Amino acid sequence: MRNFTKPETITLAEVKARIRSTDLVPSRQSLVESIDHDFEHLDLQGLQTMADLMNALKNPSRLEALSQAAEIDSQKLVLLRREIESYNPKPFKLTEIDWLSRQTILRLIDQGIGNSANLYEITKEEDGVTKLLNSTGIDPEESQILASLADLARVQWVSLNFARMLLAAGIKSSQELALADANQLCLDLERINGGGNFFNGKIGLRDVKRLIHSAGYVN
Repeated sequence: MRNFTKPETITLAEVKARIRSTDLVPSRQSLVESIDHDFEHLDLQGLQTMADLMNALKNPSRLEALSQAAEIDSQKLVLLRREIESYNPKPFKLTEIDWLSRQTILRLIDQGIGNSANLYEITKEEDGVTKLLNSTGIDPEESQILASLADLARVQWVSLNFARMLLAAGIKSSQELALADANQLCLDLERINGGGNFFNGKIGLRDVKRLIHSAGYVN
């Protein structure tokens, strides 16, 4: 699978293939209806990459103009925008982490590391965590936790809270999530969330499979 974290490198054909291969949530199922027609017409508008598509859908006026030019229903384009925007989740702020040392968080912020995207850029390299430790002097164990959270939060649907759950289940990276056994992970997450430790509700196997599928697109 291609890495979807750089929209300018992803072709429309790859976006279409991802939509087709994904078990879409019910509200977005209509995206696969006449998908060949829709993407052919998007291509005719000169859109070549996911970045081009995001730019063409970025506000109501552009979306409506594209709808008319490409002869695609505007509501379907709204759903398409929501789908592709969800491929790269909004980074979480480090100040949202309230279960680690406050001193650790403040040291990172002092270094200009204010959110998970900043943190991932530093820790993604093989010696990234070591460099982080050397520059901030934060606790080694907490630095590993933070690096894992930042990586997992790049996966579609994974919030900070859910990244924490995945870490508790032994999943330390998006790569490990992509290779996880869905049935076992579902059982582990149900156990970890027992009694609503992280959120109220049931974690379904179908949702876990969606997460695993999505994780393959960020590695």
